[in-house]
Amino acid sequence: MGPWLDSITGWLAANPQWLAAAVLIVAFVECLAIAGLIVPGTVLLFAVAVLAGSGALSLSETLLLGFLGGILGDVISYFLGRHFHQNIRRLPGLRHHPEWMAGAESYFQRYGIASLLVGRFIGPLRPMLPMVAGMCDMPFPRFAAVSLLAAAGWSIAYLLPGWATGAAIRLPLPEGFWLEAGIVAASIAVMVGLSVNSSLRRHRRATVWISSMSLAILIGLFIGYPYLTALDQGVMTLVQEHRQPVLDELAVAFTLIGEFRNMFMFSALLTGILLLCRQWRQAIFAGSTLLVTALANTGTKYFFARVRPEVLTEPLTSYSMPSGHASGSFALFLTLAVLAGRGQPPRMRLTWLLVGCIPALAIALSRVYLGAHWPTDILAGAMLAACVCAASLWLSQRREPLVAMPQKVWWLLLPALVALFGFFLLRYLPHVMTRYAY
Repeated sequence: MGPWLDSITGWLAANPQWLAAAVLIVAFVECLAIAGLIVPGTVLLFAVAVLAGSGALSLSETLLLGFLGGILGDVISYFLGRHFHQNIRRLPGLRHHPEWMAGAESYFQRYGIASLLVGRFIGPLRPMLPMVAGMCDMPFPRFAAVSLLAAAGWSIAYLLPGWATGAAIRLPLPEGFWLEAGIVAASIAVMVGLSVNSSLRRHRRATVWISSMSLAILIGLFIGYPYLTALDQGVMTLVQEHRQPVLDELAVAFTLIGEFRNMFMFSALLTGILLLCRQWRQAIFAGSTLLVTALANTGTKYFFARVRPEVLTEPLTSYSMPSGHASGSFALFLTLAVLAGRGQPPRMRLTWLLVGCIPALAIALSRVYLGAHWPTDILAGAMLAACVCAASLWLSQRREPLVAMPQKVWWLLLPALVALFGFFLLRYLPHVMTRYAY
């Protein structure tokens, strides 16, 4: 694949006017039934995103093109299944590989709507599930709503890393940036790799390992952040170089979710509903995770007393490390992901954690984008939340595992959280937009 990939990227580098079309087409093919299993779309997406980040396309353009391409692939796949129904198995490719269809059917039948959201981030399932949804006559409005949400998270998760890499290569960054970025990225990659491996192998102390590794990285950040100035300043330069009015509004909306007052209300609502539904152990797990994370964040923030970046027109007077937005959002969404994954296979539980990390990461990154936190602040906040969440889960499961919650609890919990978020967004967004004006 190397020469073939080099020829494509070389041609696009020489003809950047075709890069927008390339992002759209590659995202489309990656999400198109059957084709997405054959073409190495993930590698191509990263490659074209790197070229886009080198100055050819803005971040908003790149994400929008990826989003539209993914939606187009989903819709065509859905209507293929809707048109052919069971005859879909006779299409070229599926006749010789019935396992492709069997795996997606089994996943869809078991998890329903959730399969479209979670399966978006599982390579072999991503292009097949929309076709199976059409084959099973899922109502199109329901399919479209879930597909829009899943495609938005997918475009960010799959295109943002490549675009940021291309932009970082183009800009003159501080000396030592790549070394420090490599050390931090490698540490997180090792933690994630070992965590995934221990979870898939069902190690009895997997949560203890995850908590310990998160704590080790957190301590490393607490000790080493004065020596990571090139990383902090380089990322901040990269981000501020590419600020746009549209992204400003999006970042403010995400940062609004992570405001302390709002996170407190989300946490209280989550714990209260679990108690109301008599989900006692789940309520203790959620409440302890959120409370301990908040207390630990406040204590360490005052202990280190780190000064914030001087980017905002009205600089915040509170201390910077670790980020309360990052720790609070990761604690909340990791807690929801853990509860959603109870009673499911390890791969499904890990996928729920991945899905939960996407909104949390968006909130955390909004703080760097708006200039309210250094990158190492949000890393420390994320590691703090991961450490507390894993430790709380281990303590909650010392005698017996947490069981899956009834669906009626989720039908009460999720609409309540979404309604509360909408209320905060409508009431406080204008004020927050003024505070974070650039």
